[in-house]
Amino acid sequence: MFAAAALGAALLLGSAPATADTLLVDRSRQPAGLAVPARGMTMAQVEADFGAPSQRLEPRGGQKRQWPTIHRWVYPAFTVYFERNRVVDTVANRATASEIGPKPAIR
Repeated sequence: MFAAAALGAALLLGSAPATADTLLVDRSRQPAGLAVPARGMTMAQVEADFGAPSQRLEPRGGQKRQWPTIHRWVYPAFTVYFERNRVVDTVANRATASEIGPKPAIR
């Protein structure tokens, strides 16, 4: 029993200090100092406030009434998701190419 306690103490004392990574998920929830479209804004309001998007991806969904059409507009710092014509979410884009985050959008 003493040997097990000594081994456990040695492992704790000899371990490297803990480090933390910033995940894209954490960073995207609270874009620091970044003005983004608010939930519920219309497409016209977003375009008036933030300008034209750099890219408008093809809409997805809408095959059935219970599956609303989702539109995605890409801006340099974030992507806006619309359900029909209203903002449902805004997600920060990757800060660097090496940042680990979601898979690229399906086109």
